[in-house]
Amino acid sequence: MIPRITGGLAAVICVAAAAVCSSAYAQSVDSVLNAEQKRIQQSRQSQVRIDKVVQETRDLVNDYRAITKEIEGLRIYNRLMEAQTGKQTAKLTEISGSMEKANVINRQIFPLMTRMIEGLDKFVKLDVPFLMKERSERVALLQGLMDEPNVSVAEKFRKVMEAFQIENDFGRTIESYRDTVEDESGGVREVQFLRIGRIALLYQSDDGNITGRWDNANKTYVNADEHRNEVKKGLDVALQKVAPDLLLLPITAPEAN
Repeated sequence: MIPRITGGLAAVICVAAAAVCSSAYAQSVDSVLNAEQKRIQQSRQSQVRIDKVVQETRDLVNDYRAITKEIEGLRIYNRLMEAQTGKQTAKLTEISGSMEKANVINRQIFPLMTRMIEGLDKFVKLDVPFLMKERSERVALLQGLMDEPNVSVAEKFRKVMEAFQIENDFGRTIESYRDTVEDESGGVREVQFLRIGRIALLYQSDDGNITGRWDNANKTYVNADEHRNEVKKGLDVALQKVAPDLLLLPITAPEAN
């Protein structure tokens, strides 16, 4: 026989059952929420790892691009250096050849300069005797220059050519300068010289009373008082005191060698 459940007991049973169901439902919801929370947490952790991987990938890509750019720059630089090195090698070869030629030229030009200086020395001694101290010293300096080891051959040659140019210019100029001359009594007198190229060399005393000229045929000074006024005029022209003018002066004709 099945016992009958009374109304009060039934109500208690229903409440208990509801309580049990409510507790079970609450536990189920908590489990779901905890699981969702755990999933969200894992998702966040996964995103952090993904973000980290993405950033590392970006860094690697940027490093790769930078290295690639640097490599390309080095390639361009190497090509330029190769071209420059090639040109420098060719230049060194050219310089080496030039130095060999220069050595040959130096061996040939030194004897030539020596002969030129010797010829210049003879020329000055045989020429009309103007500015003899200056010209003789110039030749002596050239002779001493040849023995200087610290002076290049090019500089020595330049000095020799400069001396020849100076001597050449004397033939195209007129000038006045002071120097001494030996008179008939053997004394030395300071006078004013007048040089007209290499064709006339005359002098006059300061008071104008003594006038002389160089006689190239006899290699001596002779009296030229009859040309006193013309010599005075020539001195004024040389000193730029008056404008150039026609001068009537004794000139020795050039002699054939």
